[in-house]
Amino acid sequence: MSKTQSNATTRISSFVLLIIFLTLALSLTALILATTFFGQGNEIIAGYLLLIGFIGVALSTYVLFQTRRRMLRLRIEIPPIVTTIECRKCGFKSVREFQRGDYIFKEGEPCQKCNEKMLITAIYREVKDKEKTA
Repeated sequence: MSKTQSNATTRISSFVLLIIFLTLALSLTALILATTFFGQGNEIIAGYLLLIGFIGVALSTYVLFQTRRRMLRLRIEIPPIVTTIECRKCGFKSVREFQRGDYIFKEGEPCQKCNEKMLITAIYREVKDKEKTA
């Protein structure tokens, strides 16, 4: 899976972002209007606008952070692919990252111990167990 495919799965919808930022902008506008109504002496309307503004700012920031947290949790980590190379003569094993062109039973570099040609015996994904956090 390429990086563009994995990024497409972790992107936040542009429609959701539009609604979040629109709510944030309207909430900030309500806070600014509340300060002008306080200056004019109309405390009842200013109080309602303050309430609406603070609730709107709180909700939009909460939804934005929760959406970001959910996307981070859903991110898919691709485990690395490794190649196991063995010497037929002395049994020496070597594990390295997969390289393009590797295939099973391909003769590789010479052995570090006996200088014989080594053979690729396995190609697999290295899966690590996730530690559960409570």
